[in-house]
Amino acid sequence: LAYDNRDGQWRSRDDIPPKHRRPALDPEEVDDLLDRGAPLPEWHTPPAVAREMIRARPPRRQRGLVLFFTGLSGSGKSTMARGVVETLLETGERTVTLMDGDVVRRHLSAGLGFSAIDRDINVRRIGWVAAEVARHGGMAVCCPIAPYEAARKAAHDFARAAGAGFILIWVNTPLAECERRDRKGLYAKARAGQIKGMTGIDDPYEIPASPDLTIDTTDLPGGEAIATVLRYLGANGWIDPRQATEKRAQAPSA
Repeated sequence: LAYDNRDGQWRSRDDIPPKHRRPALDPEEVDDLLDRGAPLPEWHTPPAVAREMIRARPPRRQRGLVLFFTGLSGSGKSTMARGVVETLLETGERTVTLMDGDVVRRHLSAGLGFSAIDRDINVRRIGWVAAEVARHGGMAVCCPIAPYEAARKAAHDFARAAGAGFILIWVNTPLAECERRDRKGLYAKARAGQIKGMTGIDDPYEIPASPDLTIDTTDLPGGEAIATVLRYLGANGWIDPRQATEKRAQAPSA
């Protein structure tokens, strides 16, 4: 069957001229409309049915989300995460919680070191708390180094189990650029042998298998990097796309 634009009836595809033929929406198209909060067309879905579908699958703007940045120290992930949080707090559209890696280390993961096991535990703790924030409709923004794929997957699985979305953003700034910035002096100390277990020097960073968004901040101003994330969130229905457009020019440039 297909929808006949001439008289608003459903009939056999072969009985409708191609220019007047409209096939039914496939499940992916329906899900996309629901996720973005766009109305389901009445020619396809009766209003009463559409209301029930919206109740069962509310727009993404009303669902919990874990926004997870990963990358080397100095890659720019914390600056981007803070900029996104500040922008969304200004709009008032979402309830946002920032889980900065350094702050988490001081409180949630106090006492953990930097062995592979402790790093894994640290990221899993972040993922679990973030999922609980998202379970209740909030947006948790996380920005640890998170060097291991297994721990990142665990964070993803926690979010999904909580009924929330999960977006992995790989801040793919090259090691050489991160070392050039080296605001904390950690790379210099690692190169001099003063500290051990530095990600990218003597501890590996496992490249994400399938990030949702990849950003290299080497030649990208801070404001534009933040705007890139906001555009992605808007395009995929997690925030009002109009807010993303209006605010991206005002995003912090640090």
